[in-house]
Amino acid sequence: MAYEFDWSSIPNSLPFLAEGMLVSLEITLTALVVGMVWGTLLAVMRLSSVAPLRWFAAGYVNLFRAVPLVMVLLWFFLVIPQLLTTFFNLQPGTDVRMASALVGFALFESAYYAEIIRAGIQSVPKGQLAAATALGLSHFQAMRLVVLPQALRNMVPLLLTQAIVLFQDTSLVYVSALADFFGAAYKVGDRDGRLVELLLFAGAVYFVLCFALSRLVQVLQKPRVQH
Repeated sequence: MAYEFDWSSIPNSLPFLAEGMLVSLEITLTALVVGMVWGTLLAVMRLSSVAPLRWFAAGYVNLFRAVPLVMVLLWFFLVIPQLLTTFFNLQPGTDVRMASALVGFALFESAYYAEIIRAGIQSVPKGQLAAATALGLSHFQAMRLVVLPQALRNMVPLLLTQAIVLFQDTSLVYVSALADFFGAAYKVGDRDGRLVELLLFAGAVYFVLCFALSRLVQVLQKPRVQH
């Protein structure tokens, strides 16, 4: 007997699915901002002449890039609640799953953004840094005012591509039973006995959003014609 699709569960569940999408977007934006800031610091440390800074940044990046994201999320899901409960004297039943997910994603993504930013910095001709220091700027000022702005412009397509991957990876928060968009769709489908329909709907939403962003990346990658 052929499977009969029934999409009637979706319209009534849109508010709940929208809440899940907000969770996914909050995780994505937080990990993106923190990942770029911390990743920039890690990239600068990896290029530093100070050996301990290089060793720390290299160890951090290699550790997080060598471990599956789902395992990192499990680590923080088990560790962060205990730390928050201890330091902030929270009640044992306090829900800190969102905080665990935000910390896990932000620290994990920082390792990947660090490598992207390091490559972007190295793509800027070394003469730019030398010229800036020759004009009287300190090394820190030259990096902040001259090198990093050029590197960030070069890295925009790669940064957006990593943001797409990050948004897709937010579905992995199911390990902590957090109701992101994918988790919300799964719960509705499981509740109404329409799991196939809800997962197909969720997949379609992910496809539309990620495809639109990927097209934006392609536009940014096209060389600009100068008049």
